[in-house]
Amino acid sequence: MFIHSHPYPPYIPEGTTKLIVGTLPPPRFTLGRFKEGDVNFCYGSRDGQLWRILDRIYNLGLLYETTQKAIDQRKQFLQAQNLGICDIVNVARRDKIDASDLGMQQVELRDLVQILSEHPSVTTLLFMGGNSKNGPEYFFRRLLKGYGLSLEVVSSVVPREHRFKLPNSERVIETVSLTAPSGAANRAVGSLPLYKELKTKNPKMNTIDFRVLQYKKFFLS
Repeated sequence: MFIHSHPYPPYIPEGTTKLIVGTLPPPRFTLGRFKEGDVNFCYGSRDGQLWRILDRIYNLGLLYETTQKAIDQRKQFLQAQNLGICDIVNVARRDKIDASDLGMQQVELRDLVQILSEHPSVTTLLFMGGNSKNGPEYFFRRLLKGYGLSLEVVSSVVPREHRFKLPNSERVIETVSLTAPSGAANRAVGSLPLYKELKTKNPKMNTIDFRVLQYKKFFLS
């Protein structure tokens, strides 16, 4: 069985107000076996779409290569925008060495509730995926349950929005479950009524374009 451990600690610069929360990068990042075009940093897979989406939203001109300069570009952007990254899975076991969320077993979570208590400037969690099994919102709900907490619905329209109050505190944290920035989620995007409506109006629209529109609202707000 493959032990799939997260290769990166949380990246939460001082003053962070929004945390990007996913699960795990592909196993090759744990093994240090990068492909051409990978960046040795959170969401650095050449097959992933998060940095390409953010590149378009903010016009960053990012490099997509396994260099320190590419890493530094991303860190500087996060610091400038008061963004942090804290994936919720610390370790998982896999029978098959792949990147599927459903393939994760015996999952050990990072205590994101405790991490939030240690970073008082954070107001929002941006989940990179919804409440499907082994997605970031799914695991976060499991974590909250251990604290006797649950998410309160703010909006049930995709991307769904929730909020909760930290234990022993009046501090309210908002959450939004964005459409996952992965190729595996493209089918789900294609089934969304809003995507179909926008596609009818603009046949050239694709699933990346749709995510750019969706993410922009929550990253720039």
